[in-house]
Amino acid sequence: MTSEVDVAVIGGGFSGTMAAVQLGRRGLKAALIDGSGRMGRGVAYSTREPAHVLNVRAEVMSAWPEDLEDFSRQVVAEGGTPKDFAERRRFGRYMDEVLGDALESGQVEPVAATAVRAQRQGDGWIVTLDDGRGIKARALVLAIGNQDPAPMPFAQGISPNRFVNNPWGPDARAADDRLAGTDKTVLLIGTGLTAVDHVLALDAHGHHGRITMLSRRGQVPRGHILYEPWPVEAQDVPLGNVLKVWRWLRKRAGQGNWRAAVDAMRPHTSMVWRSWDAEQQGRFMRHARPFWDVHRHRIATEVAERMKQLIGNGQLQIAAGRIKAMRETADGVEVEVCARGACKVETRTFDTVINCTGPLHAMEQTENPVIRQMLDDGLVAVDRIGIGLKVDETDRAGERVWAMGPVTKGNYWEIIAVPDIRGQAARVAEDIEMELK
Repeated sequence: MTSEVDVAVIGGGFSGTMAAVQLGRRGLKAALIDGSGRMGRGVAYSTREPAHVLNVRAEVMSAWPEDLEDFSRQVVAEGGTPKDFAERRRFGRYMDEVLGDALESGQVEPVAATAVRAQRQGDGWIVTLDDGRGIKARALVLAIGNQDPAPMPFAQGISPNRFVNNPWGPDARAADDRLAGTDKTVLLIGTGLTAVDHVLALDAHGHHGRITMLSRRGQVPRGHILYEPWPVEAQDVPLGNVLKVWRWLRKRAGQGNWRAAVDAMRPHTSMVWRSWDAEQQGRFMRHARPFWDVHRHRIATEVAERMKQLIGNGQLQIAAGRIKAMRETADGVEVEVCARGACKVETRTFDTVINCTGPLHAMEQTENPVIRQMLDDGLVAVDRIGIGLKVDETDRAGERVWAMGPVTKGNYWEIIAVPDIRGQAARVAEDIEMELK
């Protein structure tokens, strides 16, 4: 069976949902295709943990670029404030409402299946689903969100109940449940936001064993605090060179609050990123990104305080180094770690190891079936530094195919948060409307 729509949107997280909703608002019929069972919420807002809160305040989390108080009004109506770091599952319920309204209008059709193939047919596309159905569309939007991390070579052969490669999948949830109320040791590979989420989940489950967070530099996200904004004009931000920006940012931070200095760059981050050539972008990825991430992508004040408490009582350890080898033993996973700045290798055994290094950053390694097929068939291409799909200034990835959200980070870099994606969704929908009407 083949159904016909104006636009097929592949991916039902925040990116895809808002693309479909914005298209529906413009009178275009959109099929929202997602087989994960998390349509509307995606990975980020499907969490069941009350301890998982938004990393930014409610006042900036509206789904609508033209109504920035939409979400915060709901939080206030429930007794909160716009400055609250609301629970992520609360934002998930908000997205249920946004999608529910679009479904009720009849302009968005939910398709609970996985897209496995997309082929050109005339001026449009035929999307094949894993259940054998097909969807005929005049245009295509690729909004698959963050992808699962690539397998770690040194973890090959280790059983999934000891090593969890996908920190957002069922194996990770099973590990949290198994470790609940125990004093078993845990290694989290990575010290970023994903690792923080797992620390909070383990803590909420009553786990009281030693947790070690390990990354090359041992950098942990900083906490939010209130500060006086310090805006900067676009013409005052240096372009074309990573080192110039870095020196400029450090100078501004030294003159006042570093959080204000970093956040002042937010409106200009994509402009700065696109002013760099591939060499400069690669330089940023290799050397500056770990420091930028922990200062730019901060955690809620109460989360930062709980992390300090866990470090202070000795339950949580932050380590800098790299893994040389891993092997499964009768007691768990034996890990050889080379500490940063030292040649000595230390061997430690952990009950469970979880990969918290973050989403896939090499598009050529994608295991998403439709993206893999479209790359192989030359229907889309990888961007110049290999972290996403190549798109033009209107987010077109090919003939009548648009990409949005994290898969376009090679063009924007900062395109993973709600404030960035909601605007992109409106722009993509407007461009598709102009193309089809």
